[in-house]
Amino acid sequence: PPYQTDHEDANGQFECNWDYNDALVTADRHSLFKFTVKSLAEKRGLRATFMPKPFTNLTGNGCHVHLTLHDDKTDQNLFKGPNQDGLGAELLSDKGRYFVGGLLAHAPALCAISNPTVNSYKRISAPVTASGATWAPASITWAGNNRSHMLRIPDFPRVEFRLPDMSANPYLLPAAIMAAGMDGVDNEIDPGPPCDNDAHSAGENEKKSANEVKLPANLLDALRALEDDGVLRSGLGSEVVSAFLKLKNNQWREYCGHLTEW
Repeated sequence: PPYQTDHEDANGQFECNWDYNDALVTADRHSLFKFTVKSLAEKRGLRATFMPKPFTNLTGNGCHVHLTLHDDKTDQNLFKGPNQDGLGAELLSDKGRYFVGGLLAHAPALCAISNPTVNSYKRISAPVTASGATWAPASITWAGNNRSHMLRIPDFPRVEFRLPDMSANPYLLPAAIMAAGMDGVDNEIDPGPPCDNDAHSAGENEKKSANEVKLPANLLDALRALEDDGVLRSGLGSEVVSAFLKLKNNQWREYCGHLTEW
């Protein structure tokens, strides 16, 4: 069960956290948690939603993943660097930095797995909400203890991946993250220097993010990136990726055939 629940940014929105564990146990907890919350709400005549962006003027629902990589024999945290007197990104080992590099390099394709619905892209790059912030990334960036970027390194040697939302498959998501991150480790992909700006501040963001790569603007862009990403196809399995792309492309076509006031 979650060890912490607190009221979040939007009306009736809550953040729930549970202790870390290996990827499979965490995926099982994720599935059970969503089922339990929806069932308990329904029994009381209420509706609980994990929709990425249920209201245009309120903050969306994320699924922030906190990541560490451990030695399978010693259980040592391989993201822990020699400098534990610093803050944020300074705490990471070389393997930790390379893992970050892999996530950045494959972020467009990862988007198809971490944000797999049409509605997901109403949360990403959303306009400022009633609270003054979206808490969702718009660009492929990393930073120290800064919640306005896609990847955050808190004051502890771990990586927070802030891109995913709760429509993601809880089993495909960690598998895709591992494939991307380990490609970074295996090929020593340099993430470059971390950002230090507030990405939610429009004026500052315009000045400092001229070279930043934007995340996919919609589901179709993300699906095309996944189709072209050999690392994720290999890591997840070609049959899995092909079936996923077929399903999601069908959903995109259904969306395009739906008439709205626009």
